[in-house]
Amino acid sequence: MAKYDKMAVLSAMKETGIVPVFYHKDLETAKNVVKACYEGGIRAFEFANRGDFAQEIFGELVKFAEKELPGMIMGIGSVVDPGTAALYLQLGANFVVGPLFNPEIAPICNRRLVPYCPGCGTVSEVGRAQEMGCDVCKVFPGDVLGPAFVKGLRAPMPWSQLMVTGGVKPTKENLEGWFKAGVTCVGMGSNLFPKDVIAAGEWSKISELCREALDIVKSVKQ
Repeated sequence: MAKYDKMAVLSAMKETGIVPVFYHKDLETAKNVVKACYEGGIRAFEFANRGDFAQEIFGELVKFAEKELPGMIMGIGSVVDPGTAALYLQLGANFVVGPLFNPEIAPICNRRLVPYCPGCGTVSEVGRAQEMGCDVCKVFPGDVLGPAFVKGLRAPMPWSQLMVTGGVKPTKENLEGWFKAGVTCVGMGSNLFPKDVIAAGEWSKISELCREALDIVKSVKQ
C-alpha cells in the first residue's frame, strides 16, 4: 500500500515541479536511474508500465526507495484500466498516472486516497476528471496541445492543477513557457534520460540534468 498520503504526494509534485517518467526492463538500471534522480533533487518519480513484467520491476523499486532513498515518492504511469491500477496500488504505488482518462480508475484510487492523474486533451475531460476527484490532471500530449491550451483552460478554471507531459525539455525557454502558462508541474521523460548516458551508465550526468532542470523551474516560479 502507499507509504505517502495524498497531501504529501501533491506537495512534492508542486514543490519540485518535475516528475521524471522512466521505464527500463533491467532492475539494476532502473535502480541507478531512480537513485540518480534522487541525488539530483527529485522527490516524485513515475515508473512507466510499458513492458512485460514491469510490475515486478516496480515492486522492487518501491522496496529499494523505501530502504535507500528516504522521501522518494514512487508512482506508476501508463495505466489505462482499473485492474492495472489495483495491481500497482498493491505494490505500493503512491500515485497513478495515465495517458487517458478512465473514470473506472478514479474510484480505485480514491478508495485508498491515492492521487490519480489522468491524461486529458480537452477542457471537458479535465472538468470530468475533477468531478471524479482528480486533484491533478495530466495535459497530454503536451507537444500537441501546447502552453496556450493550459493558459486558456485556467482562465475560466483557475483552480485547475495541471501536469503536462510530452514535449517537455530541460531548457529555460521550454519550462518557462509551461510554468508561465500555469502548470503545477511537468512530467519529463527522454530529455532527462539520454540513451547514450543510460547505455554508458553515467548516472552522475542524470543527477546533473535533474539539478539543472530543478534550478530552472525554481527561477521561473519566483
